Amino acid sequence: MSITIAPLDAADQAAVDEAYRIGAAANEADLPDFPPFCRRRFDAAVRHPMPGNEPLWALARLDGVPAGYLALDLPQLDNTENATAELVVHPEHRRRGVGRALHEHAVRLLRERGRKRVVAMAVTTLPGGPPRSGAGAAFAASTGARPALAEVRRRLDTTRLDHDGLAAALAGARSRAAGYRVVRWQGHTPEEYVADIAYLDGRLMADAPLGEVEWEPERVDADRLRSTERAFDARGRRRYHTALRHEASGRLVAWTLLDVGASADWHAFQQITIVDPDHRGHRLGLLAKVENLHHLLAHEPAVRAIDTFNAAENAYMVRINEQLGFRPVDGWTDWQLTI
Repeated sequence: MSITIAPLDAADQAAVDEAYRIGAAANEADLPDFPPFCRRRFDAAVRHPMPGNEPLWALARLDGVPAGYLALDLPQLDNTENATAELVVHPEHRRRGVGRALHEHAVRLLRERGRKRVVAMAVTTLPGGPPRSGAGAAFAASTGARPALAEVRRRLDTTRLDHDGLAAALAGARSRAAGYRVVRWQGHTPEEYVADIAYLDGRLMADAPLGEVEWEPERVDADRLRSTERAFDARGRRRYHTALRHEASGRLVAWTLLDVGASADWHAFQQITIVDPDHRGHRLGLLAKVENLHHLLAHEPAVRAIDTFNAAENAYMVRINEQLGFRPVDGWTDWQLTI
């Protein structure tokens, strides 16, 4: 049995195709309720990395057969001692050393580039939830990584919305939000809002619960925001935004984002929701999320499932999501390995 690992060249279409088929098979086996593995999103991840990140890709072959891939992201603008990793092995080739070989390859690459820690995620089964393989978590533990943050994926079934409950929640939030005005847009952020959205985006890693994950706040400016938008365009992500404008200052002080992928019009992800700390206590997070849910469904009537990930300890956001009707599906752990 021979395992070989080579860099994945974005210009090598055959190799990109092989890696995509590995990801699609793993997605179908491990997360059957997820949308199909999106080809456009995968190709863009290889060829159009997110701004401020150096991607490193590798393809593993087992006796000449494509068997697994490694995707590393090395931040360049902040967190320059950190990296994130995705290590995927085809279901037909697991437990044959491919994952171990890719892990050892990753550690060598990261050490060569002076990285001190790497973070990766693994799914687990929740009590009463659909069964999930524990192999990813067991593998992470075997490498010496430690669980640094517990997260939960929740799903909203939009075919069973409690419309009366949402209306009551919206009315209650509006009653606490005097002096704030709702604004909405799709896709790229209007120029007049760019500075405010960049500021809010940059606050995320400072404000969100991170457990023991060692991750610095990210520096986001207008150029980085626009580059991120172009990267989402390349991935085919259709974005729906709602923000709250503080009338007295004219600034956007709360913001939430939902996006729909190119491969499945029935599915959306709830992405960032953030409120400026100086404006908390006015139900702006709840107001923004309910308004944005209506914004999304008005333009994407086929959406019937929305997934969101929250740190288990983020009681405030979990409470809002539960109020909207999100229910737990599975657990996710951020594993951190010191190199």
